[in-house]
Amino acid sequence: MGVREEIGPILYEQIGTGYTHARRTEPRIAERIWSALGDAESVLNVGAGTGSYEPPDRNVVAVEPSRSMRAQRPPGAARCIDAQAEALPFPDRSFDVAMAVLSDQHWSDPIGGLREMRRVARRVVVFQWDDAESGRFWLVRDYLRGDYHALRGGAPTLRERAAAIGARMEPVPIPWDVVDGFFHAYWRRPHAYLQEPVRRGSSVWARIGEHAEQRVVTALAHDLDSGTWEQRNAELIDLESIDLGARLLIAPAES
Repeated sequence: MGVREEIGPILYEQIGTGYTHARRTEPRIAERIWSALGDAESVLNVGAGTGSYEPPDRNVVAVEPSRSMRAQRPPGAARCIDAQAEALPFPDRSFDVAMAVLSDQHWSDPIGGLREMRRVARRVVVFQWDDAESGRFWLVRDYLRGDYHALRGGAPTLRERAAAIGARMEPVPIPWDVVDGFFHAYWRRPHAYLQEPVRRGSSVWARIGEHAEQRVVTALAHDLDSGTWEQRNAELIDLESIDLGARLLIAPAES
């Protein structure tokens, strides 16, 4: 069973149930994202999912094409519209800022979606991983290199995405005790990846397929029991945070 090709709403209708249990707003990352929003009063959140990282003190409109994800948005969350990033149903410059958090990898046309964000907002802020840095993460380096890169085959690089909207890139270190259960979250807590609820919090596992997932789990369990993982990654044990390739893309207002 190879890499699954479903992206966006189709994939999340299948794996998104219970997503809120694994994915939550990490305050230290949220602080970086919200700071990048500047003095914006109106914010469009594209690929908004269940509402993580939506700033509570701004006028937010969310866009999310997955019915499963929209259904899990909590009471009082921002108004959410069923639409695609590549065809945002808003006039030019409708918002002060358009933001996207770990969602553009699921869009059918990431650069097209980012350009749409640039069209409807004066400023764009995106939180995403730079796959050129994927070798920094032991889970990819030692267990998933071929499978992980197959997911990204043919997709524009993060630098290409940034260039398309005139954005600068800023590194975002990941704390060891981050509470948002994205794919890289447990870099200092490797036993967590042996837990199925943890793996269900990231679409990476569903997309590489059950056979590859179980192969990784088996190999990681063996290496943890034998001490091999600790020998390979001894330098991580006392780190408070690490740069694994998380980046903020910030496209300032055009003059």
